[in-house]
Amino acid sequence: MTQAFGARLQDAMTAHGPLCAGIDPHRSLVEAWGLSYDLAGLERFALTCVEAFAGRVAVVKPQSAFFEVFGSRGIAVLERVLDELRDAGTLTILDAKRGDIGSTMAAYAEAYLGPHAVAPPDALTVSPYLGYESLRPAIDLAQQTGRGLFVLALTSNPEGASVQHAVRDGESVAASVVHGAGVDNAAALDRGELGSVGLVIGATVGTAVADLGLDLVAAATPVLAPGFGAQGGTVASLAATFGPARGQVLASSSREILGAGPEPGRLVDRTERVRDAFGELAGRRRRHGIR
Repeated sequence: MTQAFGARLQDAMTAHGPLCAGIDPHRSLVEAWGLSYDLAGLERFALTCVEAFAGRVAVVKPQSAFFEVFGSRGIAVLERVLDELRDAGTLTILDAKRGDIGSTMAAYAEAYLGPHAVAPPDALTVSPYLGYESLRPAIDLAQQTGRGLFVLALTSNPEGASVQHAVRDGESVAASVVHGAGVDNAAALDRGELGSVGLVIGATVGTAVADLGLDLVAAATPVLAPGFGAQGGTVASLAATFGPARGQVLASSSREILGAGPEPGRLVDRTERVRDAFGELAGRRRRHGIR
């Protein structure tokens, strides 16, 4: 049986530290690298990132939208990125934030997580705002294929709080998402491992995790925390933001690292400096309930 994603992620974070490097080829970055904003520029940008990140970080996170801009040929580049990172033994999270109901959600799940997916990532970001259980086809299929999910819980955009902080029957929407992930991760918690249903919680949400009473340790959930570096998240802010769950945090950084391109050597140097800055976190997992 394929090893569960949560266990593979845990191993990768132990080996490489808790850094997730983003591949975000949006126009301003591609052009800042001196590349043309076309299919050739996209491919050069993305494959340079693969060269710099593979084998050096725990996880790489391509942002699907920036490849989709170029249609089917852009998707082909994305598939090559995922394939090359898999061949290098580096985990991937595809940032696509899919979410729907019924047969449509099942089709999204098959496309990204199924046994016959063309270029499957190790995990996929998904949106629960049609109800956490609307994700059930993806949750169940990921469990079967050894892949994972990262469910939006607390995002850093100003509009997010109006939904995620809303309270019904004494529980916030974000807390209900954490509860759902905890139920699905129960077996992993019993084994002392990270679960395969993770959460997306922005690195710049301040005290919201504590304010909303989110028990991330009990949910055994890995936390993908975008926003480190250029968006203001720092290593020093981790304790205040995530408290006892900080050892479960996979810190995601894109612009701070990508700004070092296009020279591959400089990109590698920046990647290693950012990785090392978060390296101290890797030793904290055992002290906070996750071995």
